Amino acid sequence: MKKSFKYYIKGNREIVQKASRTLELCRILYNLCLEQRKFAWDNYHKSISCYDQIKELPSLKKFFPEFKEVPSQTLQEVVERVDKAFQSFFSRVKKGEKSGYPRFKSFNRYDSFTLKQAGWKLVGKELRINKIGSFKLFLSRPIEGEIKTVTLRKTLSGRWYVTFSCDNVFSKPLPKTGKFIGIDVGCLSFLTTSTGEKINNPRFFQRAQNILTKRQRAVSHRKKGSKRRTKAKILLAKAHEKVFNQRRDFHFKIARKILLAYDTIYIENMNHFKSYRVLNRSMRDVAWFNFFNILLFKAEEAGKEVVKVPAKNTSQKCSNCQKLVPKELSCRIHNCPHCGLSIDRDINAARNILRLGQSLQGAGALAPAMN
Repeated sequence: MKKSFKYYIKGNREIVQKASRTLELCRILYNLCLEQRKFAWDNYHKSISCYDQIKELPSLKKFFPEFKEVPSQTLQEVVERVDKAFQSFFSRVKKGEKSGYPRFKSFNRYDSFTLKQAGWKLVGKELRINKIGSFKLFLSRPIEGEIKTVTLRKTLSGRWYVTFSCDNVFSKPLPKTGKFIGIDVGCLSFLTTSTGEKINNPRFFQRAQNILTKRQRAVSHRKKGSKRRTKAKILLAKAHEKVFNQRRDFHFKIARKILLAYDTIYIENMNHFKSYRVLNRSMRDVAWFNFFNILLFKAEEAGKEVVKVPAKNTSQKCSNCQKLVPKELSCRIHNCPHCGLSIDRDINAARNILRLGQSLQGAGALAPAMN
């Protein structure tokens, strides 16, 4: 299977400056390629392919020698990124979805560059990059499989990370338990299972709200372009990164806990949220999409199964008699007037998700699955 390994890297001032210079040249090339495609279509109704732009890279280096500082494969990968952006745009247009035309990248919106087979070398705990230098590599875990690409990324706080995209990584199956479960996610509790277990929502963003507000206010009060404003923006970025890392660590731990206990996990299909923008602050804080992505990937690695089921009426339908019992979101208890069942709303939804998932798979009755 394919897998990525991410590590923190550190270099001296000269190395970091060279890496930042490479990143800036890649950003400039990205905008040049985007402008060329846009100009050709607006003026001549002509499409320029990825191959056409890659062929022009040697000529570009002759007129702009600074691009010789960047490895050739890295420049090619930048052109491929532009092509992927257009392919995604055309795909959205074809599907009738809301499509945003590829945008030019400002200084803070282009944060990584990629090396492929050449231009880098691992020597012990050092990552050597041609034309840049050697970074100290903090190996928090061993690299597995065959390394295909190496991506260096700079965060808004000024920290550098490297991601090794590896192929032929051996899976690590977990012991089979013969159990399966339904999961309902929410904002009051992070998730509720069909067995009645609830995992509290840690609300990392809400807990960090005071420090985030304080640092955001400090950025607003600093003069634009000043060194004090730059320092304040770095402190703000560090606070946001801490929240992100806390949430991601929590997601991995919960996913591991679930996969250790169950072989098949049934979850809601969240495709009804067409855009991230429709989510409120609490929904973004709990980050359902990120958790489900982690759960799906870890399940594949562990030899377990995650099944998505339609989320329609899972909260309104009675898990016992399957009759619809309409209720407002503020009503947290499911009281069925037909069969008399009275349970927590989220537990009822989790049981419906489990039952629906089993029916879609042609599974057996509900009772054996809840033991």
